[in-house]
Amino acid sequence: MSLTPKQTVHELNKYIIGQDEAKKAVAIALRNRYRRSMLSPELQDEITPKNIIMRGPTGVGKTEIARRLAKLVKAPFLKVEATKYTEVGYVGRDVESMVRDLAECAIRLVKEEKTAEVSYKAAAVAERRIAKVLAEAKKEERGETAKAVFEDKLVEEIHAGKYDNTTIEIEVEDVPKPLELSPGSGAAIDLGSIFSGMGMHKKKKRKITVREAKIIIMAEEADKLIDNDAVTAEAIKRAENDGIIFIDEIDKIAGKEQRGGADVSREGVQRDILPIVEGCTVMTKYGAIKTDYILFIAAGAFHVSKVEDLIPELQGRFPIQVDLKSLTKQDFINILTQPQNAITSQYAQLLAVDNIDLTFTQDAIEKIAEISEDINNTSEDIGARRLHTVMEYLLEDISFNAGGNDYPVVKVEVNAKYVEEHLENITRNRDLKKYIL
Repeated sequence: MSLTPKQTVHELNKYIIGQDEAKKAVAIALRNRYRRSMLSPELQDEITPKNIIMRGPTGVGKTEIARRLAKLVKAPFLKVEATKYTEVGYVGRDVESMVRDLAECAIRLVKEEKTAEVSYKAAAVAERRIAKVLAEAKKEERGETAKAVFEDKLVEEIHAGKYDNTTIEIEVEDVPKPLELSPGSGAAIDLGSIFSGMGMHKKKKRKITVREAKIIIMAEEADKLIDNDAVTAEAIKRAENDGIIFIDEIDKIAGKEQRGGADVSREGVQRDILPIVEGCTVMTKYGAIKTDYILFIAAGAFHVSKVEDLIPELQGRFPIQVDLKSLTKQDFINILTQPQNAITSQYAQLLAVDNIDLTFTQDAIEKIAEISEDINNTSEDIGARRLHTVMEYLLEDISFNAGGNDYPVVKVEVNAKYVEEHLENITRNRDLKKYIL
C-alpha cells in the first residue's frame, strides 16, 4: 500500500522544514504512481507521470526532499547531477547511463528483498559451516555421534554471538570485479557471472572473524537460493513503472549558448535528455527498459538562468513547476529544534562521546537563527547550510578542548551571551558589509 499524499508530507515534515508546495507536488506525484497501478492495463498505457521542476536557492531542501523520498518509497530511486553528462560526441557520460544506473538500483533493491526472504535459511547454513570449521580447529577426538552433538552446540553458541570475534580460516568464492569497458560509459563486463555460468567457481582462503564469515557465507548461500532470472524480471518491471530519477543542477545546463569552451554542449545535453524524459527504450545489461513511465524530478537554483531558458520541448515534459522559498529566521529556529535529526541534537550527541553534556537555551537558538539569516541576506544565500558554518564557529572551542572518556561529565549551556561572544568576528564582518559598495 502506497502512502497517501498527506502521509508522505507528514513523513517529510519530520526532516524538512517548510517548502509545503514542493512536498505537496512530490506527494501527489508519488500517489499517482499507485493510482495508475490500480487501473486496467489499457488505461495504464495512456497515463504518464507528470514530471516536476523544483526551483529555489541552494540549501532550502530540494536535494533533501529527494534524499528522504529515497528512504520513504520502496521504489528504484536515482539522484544524478545534470552537469556530469555531456552531449553525444564529447568525452564523458552519456545521458542513457542514468537509466542503466536506475536498473542497477532496481536490481539491488529487489535482490535485498529476496535476500531478506531467504536470510533465515542462509543464516542456518552459514552457522553450520562455521561450526564445522571451529570443530575442526579444536581437533578433539570423538565419535560421530559426539561430533554431531558438539557441532550442534557450536551452532547455538555461534547464533548467540559467543564466537563473533574469533578468527577462523574459511574458503570463500573469489568473484572478479566487473571491468568497465570505457570510463564513464556505464557499460561493464561482469567476469564473475561469466565464470559462474561456465561452472568455474574459483575459491580462495581468508582469515576473518566469525562475524565477518557469517555475513560472507550468508551472501553466498542467499545467492544460491535466489532465482536471479526472477529478480531481473521484477527489477526491470519496477524500474519501468515505479522508477524515480532526480536530476539535480538542471539550471547549469540551461541558458542560451553564446560562446564556446566548457559550455558548448549544454543545449546538446538538453536535447539528449529530452528523449529519455519523453519516453524511449534504453538497452541495459539486464535487458531493455522503457522510460515512458519513469517519474523525473528536476531541481536547480536558477540564479543566472531561468526555467524558460531550457529548450521548449524539455520544458513541456516538466509540466509541474514549484518554487522553494528562502529560509527565514523562524525557519532556522524550526530547523534547529524540530527535525528528528536537528543540528543541535547532532552536536549534543557528538560531544556526549567526550563527556560533554551540551544544551542550548531558547534565546541562543533565536540568536543563531538571526545571525544565520542576516549572513544569508548580506552575502551569498546558501540556505540551511549556513547553520553548519555558524555552528562550527560557535562550538569550535568546546570541540577542540573536549576529549578523553576518563574526564568527568561536564555540563555546557550555550546561551545568547555565549553566542554573541563566540560569533563576534562573524557579526562584525556582517555589520561592515553594509558599508561596502
